[in-house]
Amino acid sequence: MIVWINGAFGAGKTTTARELIELIPNSTLFDPEVIGGALTHLLPPKHLAEVGDFQDLPIWRRLVIDTAAAMLAELGGTLVVPMTLLRQEYRDEIFGGLAARRITVRHVLLAPAETILRERMAGREIPPDLPDGDIRIRQWSYDHIEPYRTALASWLTTDAHPVDNGARTPYETAVRIVEAVGSGAVPVCDIVQTPEPTAETLAAGVLLFDEQDRVLLVDPTYKAGWEFPGGVVEPGEAPARAGIREVAEETGIRLEDVPRLLVVDWEQPRPPGYGGLRLLFDGGRLDSAQAGRVLLPGPELRDWRFVTEQEAADLLPPVRYERLRWALRARERGAALYLEAGVPTA
Repeated sequence: MIVWINGAFGAGKTTTARELIELIPNSTLFDPEVIGGALTHLLPPKHLAEVGDFQDLPIWRRLVIDTAAAMLAELGGTLVVPMTLLRQEYRDEIFGGLAARRITVRHVLLAPAETILRERMAGREIPPDLPDGDIRIRQWSYDHIEPYRTALASWLTTDAHPVDNGARTPYETAVRIVEAVGSGAVPVCDIVQTPEPTAETLAAGVLLFDEQDRVLLVDPTYKAGWEFPGGVVEPGEAPARAGIREVAEETGIRLEDVPRLLVVDWEQPRPPGYGGLRLLFDGGRLDSAQAGRVLLPGPELRDWRFVTEQEAADLLPPVRYERLRWALRARERGAALYLEAGVPTA
């Protein structure tokens, strides 16, 4: 199990986490900032300069998942993780990756009043050997107050269990967290658990169109980037039927007819992924009434939208976009295409 302590910079996450591991038997502290520090030695400075925060690096998010899983496999027990997560898509990617490894996460938010946050930021001790540390670290904290407000107003308070530690010591806050976790007041995060593949997979996606011929894309909680409705074909399941099943599970739309095949795309293995065959089917056009009935089962999908081919280019990863692009050409021509890594063969 992981107890993830979220909150603004200066909320007291690390000091509370240190108290927490003294109260929870067989628990270990894991600070993901260590991963960020290591990346400054592993990645080229030019690459690091392209992002404003190490959380924006996909490698950081992946390493947080992998390191947490490795620590639990090695040590067992409970991992206490003090880390600010203000972007919901990063929270979904990390927690979804942990859920895929069957690791449960209990999400706690330290939520002192903003006036107290600012007082703590102003009084924060800065290492004396850090050049310009006093100015840079305090300014960094102040700059993240507005993103913290935005997260509070949109998703954070409905996702995490809040603990007001404004008038509590770190020890008193840790005691409150232990009580809340033990009583079940902090539930296991409600996020889809999709086991990571151990070999090549067969996946089926279905393209659904609105009356303007825009295609439906969905934003999964369990991985980064937009996708088509669909998923992995289960053993013994027909791919087209798997697409029908996934569309119903993800969007609430039940297709009456077996969709027509548009493309078969071989996805090249790229560690840590295994690749495999990706099929896209034509699920047909939805009228305005059907499109208005699209539902999202919260734990699995964050959002959905109908987009033009040009808009899809900005949302989909490159290989996935190429798959869509050729599927649309196949739909126009009425003939299926075979692709390898998004490129049609002769």
